[in-house]
Amino acid sequence: MRGKLLPWVLLALVAAAPWLGLYPVLGMRIMCFALLACAFNLLAGYGGLISFGHAAMFGGAGYIAGEALTQWHLPTPVGLLLGVAFALAIGLGMGLLAVRRHGIYFSMITLALAQIVYFYFLQAPFTGGEDGLQGIPRGTLLGLSLQSDRVMYEFVLVLVAASWWFLRRINRSPFGQILRAARENEPRLISLGYNAARYKLGVFLLSAAFAGLAGALKALVMGFETLDDVHWGTSGLVILMTLVGGLGTDFGPVLGALIITVLEDKIGLVARTLVHLTGVEWFSHISDSVGMVIGGIFVLCVMLFRRGIIGELAARLAPRRDAG
Repeated sequence: MRGKLLPWVLLALVAAAPWLGLYPVLGMRIMCFALLACAFNLLAGYGGLISFGHAAMFGGAGYIAGEALTQWHLPTPVGLLLGVAFALAIGLGMGLLAVRRHGIYFSMITLALAQIVYFYFLQAPFTGGEDGLQGIPRGTLLGLSLQSDRVMYEFVLVLVAASWWFLRRINRSPFGQILRAARENEPRLISLGYNAARYKLGVFLLSAAFAGLAGALKALVMGFETLDDVHWGTSGLVILMTLVGGLGTDFGPVLGALIITVLEDKIGLVARTLVHLTGVEWFSHISDSVGMVIGGIFVLCVMLFRRGIIGELAARLAPRRDAG
């Protein structure tokens, strides 16, 4: 019963967060990265496929959705769907080339293809190059203006919560069971008559679609799209989020996205607080070394929480449940 109530309690808390003092734009950024991390978790945590190409789907969908809304003046839902369709197209191309490879070869193929996408957007005339695509309008939905941060927040929350629920259902479906079997022992799965490559391509496409939705939503929320979202560093960041929270868990990617996004946003405030409390000016340089701080956190998590925060908590609580 407690396990069934927990998602609803968390959903209510997140929905009420803007009225409890959370800055809505920060909350929406967290939710977008949480959806990206959940999409990656579907591929890596259950399919066992570590992709370095999710930035191509995430940032690419943001650019296409932004172009559809700024230049083509399409309705907001149509712009989001075009972003998702572009992510699916990129995912299909990557998947067809990569799913028959294993391990590091799969990862390197996705990274190489993602870099091709990055250089395309760097040189494409509509992206604005290093300046990015600016002035993306939020538009309206069902007669409601999305210009209000709180209205937009609830819209993003509904999409992200529905996506999380759908991904969770996939993980518990027969399709998810076959994915886990392919991850554990692919030759045995093939000997039972299953086409492992087809299932891996299917999960790659599902992951690409939700990564594209996350990217299109982020572009809509922020009102601009930059090359940072399509750079390979974003792929590394989402891997970090998933590993810190807990690979292969329901809430791990969400927690990891929350921790990393808040750290990136508030690290300057933390640095100033440390300087004020200790009087040591060296702490003021922390805000210039966000990557080093996040890297240090990753090292600590690998040393102390090998299964991620949620994974370690679940592992330690399991014996108590069995004993009860």
